[in-house]
Amino acid sequence: MITRRSLLAGTGALCVAPFMPGRALASTTHETLEAALAKVQIAPEGYPQTEIWSYGGTVPGTEIRVRQGERLRRRLVNSLSEPTSLHWHGIRIDNAMDGVPGVTQEAVPPGETFLYDFELPDAGTYWYHSHNQSYEQVARGLQGALIVEEPEAPDVDRDEVLVLDDFRLDPETGQIAGFDNMHDFSHGGRFGNITVTNGVFNKTLDVKQNERLRLRLLNTANARIFEFELQGMEGWVVALDGMPLQQPKPITESFLLAPAQRADLIVDVTAEEGSEAHLVRLEREDGFSHVLFNVKGRAAEARRPTPMPLPPNPDMAVDGLEDALHSELRMEGGAMRGFVSAQMNGRAVGFREAAQSMKFWAMNGMVDMPDTPLLVAERGQTVRVQMQNDTMFPHAMHLHGHHFREVLPGGGLGPMRDTLLMFGDERREIAFVAHNPGDWVFHCHMLTHAASGMMTRIKVLA
Repeated sequence: MITRRSLLAGTGALCVAPFMPGRALASTTHETLEAALAKVQIAPEGYPQTEIWSYGGTVPGTEIRVRQGERLRRRLVNSLSEPTSLHWHGIRIDNAMDGVPGVTQEAVPPGETFLYDFELPDAGTYWYHSHNQSYEQVARGLQGALIVEEPEAPDVDRDEVLVLDDFRLDPETGQIAGFDNMHDFSHGGRFGNITVTNGVFNKTLDVKQNERLRLRLLNTANARIFEFELQGMEGWVVALDGMPLQQPKPITESFLLAPAQRADLIVDVTAEEGSEAHLVRLEREDGFSHVLFNVKGRAAEARRPTPMPLPPNPDMAVDGLEDALHSELRMEGGAMRGFVSAQMNGRAVGFREAAQSMKFWAMNGMVDMPDTPLLVAERGQTVRVQMQNDTMFPHAMHLHGHHFREVLPGGGLGPMRDTLLMFGDERREIAFVAHNPGDWVFHCHMLTHAASGMMTRIKVLA
């Protein structure tokens, strides 16, 4: 049975009633992105507006929509009381524009600005977000969609961007709850108690029967892994993490979307006029309508054929696996397992001592960013990284500046991605061509995990 509700578990009894504030994301050509305080209605009507940190005064922030091959110029203006930065997630970008404090730039102090100026080589669905104190700044709202359009759009009636997130709100005040919960750092991450789409709880859209939609799904949550299925719609996955699939993949079962991952769907509305279709969120064997589609009218008498594949982006091939540079990455730590010893601040520490500093995770025996990169690759060299998750918890491993393919059992290659979801005790391997010079961060996108130890980097020589 499909029901609609907020997720307020463990925080009290917010009275939940559906609400649909009518704010649509808008394209922008402005050259300024201001990070500033704003107030928006996240909790149901009757509760006060929630104070957020925002780009453009909305949550998510101002949508940026540009064409493939164009140059993007945005000046970040920091009107907050804390330093911040902008990371352009999934873009194969010039290293100096990657937005990582301490690696590619210094954080932008309050009252200061930074100009981001770079080309967009790949079409697809991407996003931008703060990369300074990300576990807090992203959760407070410093995030937005970045859509890079193909030279020729696919044959769809509508293009809908759906930014999927959760917020942890104080049920008494409707304000964002604090960030000092040790459990968030040592277990699965910071989970919200209300889930939203484009900042709206119980998002509703009007559609027509046989209308063909492109749904761009972006998971911008701190730690929540969404599981979805379609009801009253049939369709295909056509791209993952911005990168087109070789052929559209029919959606025949539920699918997962980890933090930072994206999926482009092309769907046909098959529900009858006057009925409803749903993007169904699955949790604990229950289904909840995450986005409700009211079917009003008919767009066509019959459905269209299977869509054509999206045009490929440049440099999607990963070859040379036999002669690749090999590296390994072992993840350990977290509650219920910990680690025996790891290097932290230049010396060996045990798990208990590391935990006293709010550090719970290690990669290759190192807590936080190491002085020595995980690997050093020549430009154009193929790289293989074998990863072992020796923890109890899932991790969404994100590589900056590159996309990779998973090396599947039997030697085949999976689709191109920039973020790989790994569950506890899994062993997986990725391969990529190190085409982009610079120092590139490789970290868990459960953002409290990154803040408490799960950060490393690779180096690609010029």
